[in-house]
Amino acid sequence: MELVFLGTGAGVPSRGRNVTSIALSMLNERNAIWLFDCGEATQHQVLRSHIKLSKLEKIFITHMHGDHIFGLPGLLSSRSFQGGDSDLTIYGPAGIAEYVETSLRLSGTRLTYKINFEEIEPGVIFEDEMFLVTADDLDHGVRSFGYRIVEKDKQGALNAEKLKADGVEAGPVFQKLKNGEIVTLADGRVIDGKNYIGEPQKGKIISIFGDTRETVSELELAMNADILVHEATFEGDKAKMAGEYMHSTTLQAATLAKAANVKKLILTHISSRYDRDASKELLIEAKTVFENTEIAYDLAVFQVGE
Repeated sequence: MELVFLGTGAGVPSRGRNVTSIALSMLNERNAIWLFDCGEATQHQVLRSHIKLSKLEKIFITHMHGDHIFGLPGLLSSRSFQGGDSDLTIYGPAGIAEYVETSLRLSGTRLTYKINFEEIEPGVIFEDEMFLVTADDLDHGVRSFGYRIVEKDKQGALNAEKLKADGVEAGPVFQKLKNGEIVTLADGRVIDGKNYIGEPQKGKIISIFGDTRETVSELELAMNADILVHEATFEGDKAKMAGEYMHSTTLQAATLAKAANVKKLILTHISSRYDRDASKELLIEAKTVFENTEIAYDLAVFQVGE
């Protein structure tokens, strides 16, 4: 899995940063891509990345502010032109269905696929055999959600060396043993595949937050995450301003990362007042509280778990 930051700016696009959108690429895991927010011109950023809209399976919208949703109608239309024909699900606050449907209807846009809308409340919003996604309210004036994506533990690897040591030759029997089946060998021995499977591989946890000021619900959403993606609209000494505008500072994001025992913090949603040099100062500041911090730039790619 990898996170691709298509836009990392706050409010309005700047020369160095487009507005917010993050792609979670899971091509190896489920041959799919999930998108978190879709600010204006996200589809232009997609053209500069390796993301393919035909692989887009789900879109998660954190809140209804324009810098997080104005790119949706164009991107949804372009998906049709780029061969997207599978169903797409959009999750988000109340109003997201009306916004998308009205935009497409008034523009006369016809899609080659079906959109399913899930207007969410806090709790589990999606689960299958591979992933569990939960959401909770943040604090941003309009309703804003944080998402926690949990990859379920994977079955341990088959211990081929142990099997060979016990005189079991490689072949179709290996697949049955990998499935945990009990197998009778040609020589009459009965062996249990469960005895040859290693410890389960721990799944990854990714927490992606919408815009917010400090709030209690953040801690549970972020707890023990491999990656926490958190807005850092302001520098540390502007905590009062951040609170008034219902945003967060670098130090607040870093403090949460430390308290939640996350492995890596990625700062995004950076105000246009901070150019690239000033952004480096934001990173240095956050590292004084939480060392394993990165700051995202447009088209940056981060491997999940590294």
